[in-house]
Amino acid sequence: MLLHCEVEPGARSEQFQFNLASSWLRAETLESLVELNEQCLELLAEQAMVRTAQSNLMLRQIGELWRTLDASARRRAAACPYLLVDAGFADPHRWRWIGGDHVSDRESLPGASFFTVPRAVTVARLVFTYAWYLARTQNAAARLVLGMPGHCTNIIGGCTLRQIHELAERYSGWLKPRWPARVKVWRELLLAAASGEGIALERARMHGLQLLAAELRSSMAPS
Repeated sequence: MLLHCEVEPGARSEQFQFNLASSWLRAETLESLVELNEQCLELLAEQAMVRTAQSNLMLRQIGELWRTLDASARRRAAACPYLLVDAGFADPHRWRWIGGDHVSDRESLPGASFFTVPRAVTVARLVFTYAWYLARTQNAAARLVLGMPGHCTNIIGGCTLRQIHELAERYSGWLKPRWPARVKVWRELLLAAASGEGIALERARMHGLQLLAAELRSSMAPS
């Protein structure tokens, strides 16, 4: 059912998306998701201040918009029913070392790390731990909140807490923004959060939910 969510024509409440998520996420888990998204958005803004990041359109726009948001607007931006970053949660090859087949550094991190600021390791630890908790306790929610297909949920949920922390320390470079090439999606979310306009916020959140659901369907399709 979650993979087929569509915007209801009559739904016009600012809280529509948040209430939708509340129906399948525990209250404390949802609150933790919002707090984690705030941390992720702050990491993006911090990365945007690094000189080498100025050529990245997404980082430049997020940094500019983030600095204009007050505390309430930042909270609204973070209040999405899905995680705003990814760590390869749909890629089982990144996690196969758990079964004893350790991956090499070259295999584990294709391409350069998106985040280079020191704070990235701290945020990665929070993201990995949250993913581990969801995979172990709310399997269905982990699939949509994190874009994590069932086979990856089972692998990650089978980790120990120590293993998850080791992963975060060693592979913090896996962390990246969700949809890094979709600048319009991010701009839509931050502008809606800045305005506080309910319909715009609902549309921005639902757009992200639909993108994530489409990616999850694609990752589950037979190859």
